[in-house]
Amino acid sequence: MEKIELAIVIVSLLIWIALLTLWGQFWQTDQQLEVTETHLEKLPSVCVVIPARNEADLLPKTLRSLLCQNYPGSFTIFLVDDHSTDGTAEVAQQTAQALNKDQQLHLITAQALPPGWSGKLWAMEQGINKATTILEPDYLLLTDADIEHDPVNLHQLVAKAEQENLDLVSLMVRLRCENFWEKLLIPAFVFFFQKLYPFRWVNDPQKSTAAAAGGCILIRTAALKRIGGLQVIRQALIDDCALAHAIKSVKSSSPPSPHHSTSPKIWLGLSSSTHSLRPYPSLSPIWDMIARTAFTQLNYSPLLLIGTLVGMILVYIVPPLGLIVGTLTGNWLVALTGLSAWLLMSLAYLPMVRFYQCPLWLAFCLPIIAFLYTLMTLDSALRYWQGRGGGWKGRVYKAEGRG
Repeated sequence: MEKIELAIVIVSLLIWIALLTLWGQFWQTDQQLEVTETHLEKLPSVCVVIPARNEADLLPKTLRSLLCQNYPGSFTIFLVDDHSTDGTAEVAQQTAQALNKDQQLHLITAQALPPGWSGKLWAMEQGINKATTILEPDYLLLTDADIEHDPVNLHQLVAKAEQENLDLVSLMVRLRCENFWEKLLIPAFVFFFQKLYPFRWVNDPQKSTAAAAGGCILIRTAALKRIGGLQVIRQALIDDCALAHAIKSVKSSSPPSPHHSTSPKIWLGLSSSTHSLRPYPSLSPIWDMIARTAFTQLNYSPLLLIGTLVGMILVYIVPPLGLIVGTLTGNWLVALTGLSAWLLMSLAYLPMVRFYQCPLWLAFCLPIIAFLYTLMTLDSALRYWQGRGGGWKGRVYKAEGRG
């Protein structure tokens, strides 16, 4: 029995050594939008598309932040009111009028949701169609209604795309992290996302890893047309990563030019200045956010679910258990191995804890945090099997051909 315990904690330790040394340095927070020179010879035109469903409370801040961008080029905002019941469109109009920029805002009333589309993507599709029909912009900025943008954000995004010849630039905006539950769980959400999609690998055109963060995506209009538009991902619940994968995997048939390459390049990084205002006042909304798509991430596979649950236990729960069991039984080799794995885990999590300016002791809490995320993943599968999967803002979705 002691040999089995030792073998298990050794495997956990080896996994952490491999993660820290071989897995794209996912634990680092150095992939950030840092554009020192924003001067551009040509100022591309940009259309901002915002799907908004019952966002009247946040729009006075978030929409204002977009209307007040310092981008010197042409940019126009298309806000799609997705069947809101709280006066979202009226608040948006009032916000623009207060800044004397109502000509810069186009309000679109969303049509009924057709079969085979998720609500957010259908709203975005209508905004994109309107923008490209009227203005034919060089870029589209797809952003959520809860994002407050730094005044230089759009200018830096465009400069990044132009200078590095990128088809897609995306920011994992700074999520709200103020109360106990947010500090406990939100940095870990970004940490786990980076572990799934190491940003260095996403940003390497030689690797197939692709991801984006849906709160802030700047995409070349030509690149979106090249993949067939949002139609190709119309039912994706994890639409941001699906879009990034489509962009990175479909090569252009056009000859290379200064503004376009046959090898699609995308970039994903963190932001400390552009942030989400979406509050998570308790455990419940964070739980719902994770449970909405966790099983989708596993392709609705029971085998992948079992593998994930076992993997989470082995990687995150075994180290502290090894320390406790080894100490209680006097098996100091098991205890020392478990402690070593726990320390490596905490070391990996520490940069994200610092990035979110949380107490450093939270780095040692990753086992209990991971346990909660494991329960959320299991709940995500249960919701799916009960026909409640993918619920968000009053809508429930099922994967095409499933359920």
